[in-house]
Amino acid sequence: MTTSNTTPGDVDPAVREELSRLRDSIDNIDAAVVHMLAERFKCTQQVGRLKALHRLPPADPAREARQIDRLRALAESAKLDPGFAEKFLNFIIGEVIRHHERIAEDTVNGTAPTAD
Repeated sequence: MTTSNTTPGDVDPAVREELSRLRDSIDNIDAAVVHMLAERFKCTQQVGRLKALHRLPPADPAREARQIDRLRALAESAKLDPGFAEKFLNFIIGEVIRHHERIAEDTVNGTAPTAD
């Protein structure tokens, strides 16, 4: 690995400005991702309540497989590593199933919150 003798103060102001602009965009994207995940989890909480009320299983392996295939295809078309996209979706699915299991348990125990 090579190291640079350049200190932060030696960086060309135009480079610093471009770096700042790019980081601002990354920060905006991160904020949007967090908000989109929050909305997604609001929907999946409703799905969990519906499943619990009708005694459906927390997981739906067939749907999960379809979603993974769909997301991998979307990732490929977006030039994103499909393996990364699948890992990301698997993490989300795991969280959703965990939430659905908790909702089902709370429903059986009579401790489920009422609809929002």
